Amino acid sequence: MLDAAQKGGYAYPAINCSNLVTINAALKAFADQKSDGIIQFSTGAGQFASGLNHKNMVNGVIALAELTHRLAEQYDVLVALNTDHCRPQVASDFLDPLIEATAARRAKGENNLFQNHMLDASELPLAENMAISQEYLKKCAANGIVLEVEAGVVGGEEDGAAGTEDTPHDKLYTTPEDMLAVYEALHSLGRFTFAATFGNVHGHYKPGAVKLKPEILKQGQEAVIAKYGAAAEFDLVFHGGSGSLLEEIRETLGYGVVKMNVDTDTQYAFTRPIADFMLKNYDGVIKVDGEVGNKKHYDPRAYLKLAEQGMADRIAVACEDLLSSGKSIAGQV
Repeated sequence: MLDAAQKGGYAYPAINCSNLVTINAALKAFADQKSDGIIQFSTGAGQFASGLNHKNMVNGVIALAELTHRLAEQYDVLVALNTDHCRPQVASDFLDPLIEATAARRAKGENNLFQNHMLDASELPLAENMAISQEYLKKCAANGIVLEVEAGVVGGEEDGAAGTEDTPHDKLYTTPEDMLAVYEALHSLGRFTFAATFGNVHGHYKPGAVKLKPEILKQGQEAVIAKYGAAAEFDLVFHGGSGSLLEEIRETLGYGVVKMNVDTDTQYAFTRPIADFMLKNYDGVIKVDGEVGNKKHYDPRAYLKLAEQGMADRIAVACEDLLSSGKSIAGQV
């Protein structure tokens, strides 16, 4: 998938999911758009999926992944599974058991539980970041897993993300020197993708509030290729894709972006139809003044189907924006 996207000049939407309905929304959108794609789960999603009594991020994520494997069998597109923004202090408790779960499946001749994991050690000094990234890249490579790493800081605050609202401005931009250091630390150890920061911010923001500089990616790629040749080109990841301008998204595709994370926009697209339904059917959803309400309205399926469609519609826009629509390689592998 990564090779096809790099060669074809497009990228995959990476959709954060936390339950059955959001997974189905992503699968529906990818299939309808004839686009391959990525479904990813954060530590917070794992805690949620595990249930209020346990909040076990590993059990929850494994359950979500196994569910996705089963549901994806219904579709003729490729779907890769990723874990999103695992911070270094929880890596041994989160990533290690998940890597072991994939190893157990591989030992039985089964497909990987996950094709990709993200270790977000960007909160550490770069040398420390690369040291732990090297450790996990070796573990992932031994099990046919791609590792996603990050250098620099994505601003804002997202489920499991390391950024904060008051991130210093200069930390939002990865330098060419940083990109060279990342390449030199990791390139010989296994396949990895790189979330280089170019002003990205998690969450939504008003126009003009965030200054994306896609040329940062161009400068970094040029520095690496100039020193190590065309084969050194990074597979780049665009974090904080919600709310970005189309021209900025398309520009990054020319600089090697093959994956863009979309979460905030899809959360809103999921919730908005539910809010609309509740407001229009208040007397049916709520048993007002001793009345009986309307079972057809307070049945969760009534509004969750609308939420699934709303989220799928937004993911379809992401496929179009990233030029992945109609480019599934499912029949070629």
